[in-house]
Amino acid sequence: MAETKELQPREKQELSTPAEQTRPGLVFTPAVDIFETEKQITLLADIPGVTLENLNIDLREDVLTLTGDITPFEEADEEDILVEYEIGRYFRQFSLSEVIDKDRIDAQLTDGVLRLTLPKVEKATPRSIKIKAG
Repeated sequence: MAETKELQPREKQELSTPAEQTRPGLVFTPAVDIFETEKQITLLADIPGVTLENLNIDLREDVLTLTGDITPFEEADEEDILVEYEIGRYFRQFSLSEVIDKDRIDAQLTDGVLRLTLPKVEKATPRSIKIKAG
């Protein structure tokens, strides 16, 4: 008999190292996948419910900080009957090394997934050296 697998949604993970917050509400850690090629590092962050207007990406002193707010979906005249989708803020930080060309970082938000492209500086990119006959 074939084994059936159910799709199990991953619950939002509350921030494990709480930072001092200046406003009330939950803070979540977005799930992130990171891929590397010879020329760049790509970072995919799941931030469902965050709109472009509520997303901030900040780079200071080699620390890349992502913050995104999730606002309530209901209208002012609607009453909550069941709420399973928690609102709050996504927060995650990354330390960037000197191999990242910080001036060329690119960000795109599509369907709740933030895609950051972190190009490597030219000196960190591998290259072949031609050998000349002497």
